[in-house]
Amino acid sequence: MVAARISLVVDEPGLAALEPGWDDLVRAAARPSPFLLHGWVHEWWRHFGGGRRLAVAAAHRDDRLVGLFALCARRQAGVWVGEFLGAHESALADVLLAPSEPIQTASGLIAATRDSMGAVDLFGLPGDSVLMAAAPVGALWSVERVSAPTMTMPDGFEALYAERTSSKTRNTHRRRRKQLDALGEVRFRVARTADELVPALAEAQRLHALRWAGRPDLSEFTTVRGLPFHAAVVRRLAPLDIVRIVLCELDGRAIAHHYYFALDGRMVVHCLAFDPAYQDVSVGLTTNLETLRAASDEGLTRVEFLGGDERYKLELADGPAPLYQAIGLSRGAGGAAVTAARRAVIRLRLRLRSSARARRLYGRLRG
Repeated sequence: MVAARISLVVDEPGLAALEPGWDDLVRAAARPSPFLLHGWVHEWWRHFGGGRRLAVAAAHRDDRLVGLFALCARRQAGVWVGEFLGAHESALADVLLAPSEPIQTASGLIAATRDSMGAVDLFGLPGDSVLMAAAPVGALWSVERVSAPTMTMPDGFEALYAERTSSKTRNTHRRRRKQLDALGEVRFRVARTADELVPALAEAQRLHALRWAGRPDLSEFTTVRGLPFHAAVVRRLAPLDIVRIVLCELDGRAIAHHYYFALDGRMVVHCLAFDPAYQDVSVGLTTNLETLRAASDEGLTRVEFLGGDERYKLELADGPAPLYQAIGLSRGAGGAAVTAARRAVIRLRLRLRSSARARRLYGRLRG
């Protein structure tokens, strides 16, 4: 097969011009990510691109887009360090290829970005990623970062729920729902059109701020830049009919939300939060269960929980499907130094985390 034509896009007009065919490549991935859709990454660049350098490698055959490696870079310690377009929110990010495209095209996309940066630090890679298969041998070091549980429900949520929960657990869930119902009129509403999503997003952000008040929050969901970014994203993605925000309303006022994407038969969880005033009646758990029912009723059969191994996920999930961080593709002494330093920091964090878990386990055994 003749090699694809590969070019490097370095400005916003060029990024905008890649929209035709971009989302088809996202949907062709083994685990499609809404955080790679053109509307998402374009808005992310518009709102968060300041101080960064754009480096999106694109492969074409004739006029058809057949491959993408969407990066940007920011200067750190005198070195331009590449990251996925979308930074830490780019879950399931990878090199994107059309189904018939050879792995050599992915290798060409990687090579096209290397002169733009001294190293890369790429978070969110799925297992068996195209990137790791196509990168030069030994050029990337990868490490598991989050467990990202998944769940399949080919026969619907109710069948899975009955199979994976005990009668005691189901009774507890019913009791919590009755406690919630006793407080007033409870309604679950699914927003999916632009007119519905914009006010629902505002409610979700209000609840997120309440839930995380005084606690560490690494997301951009309610930051000064994040508020307009997410508003722009729901407007851009609403015509695709993939954005869903479920609101739990008590007497007409939202007290919990679950924001997810419905993408090619999959429910991809984005964020969820609740008003802490209703924590005692487990409104977050109840809203999660109702959201899974709504997704199943829509015909979604796979759930990407993403994130960590929280109990509410593990009770129903098939198991972990980890996301990885890849560091390397170093160029020059500066790039090598950055790569070595970042690997050392991650190893230290993993040792500390393992030690903390060991101490907790030891305490439970002694108790």
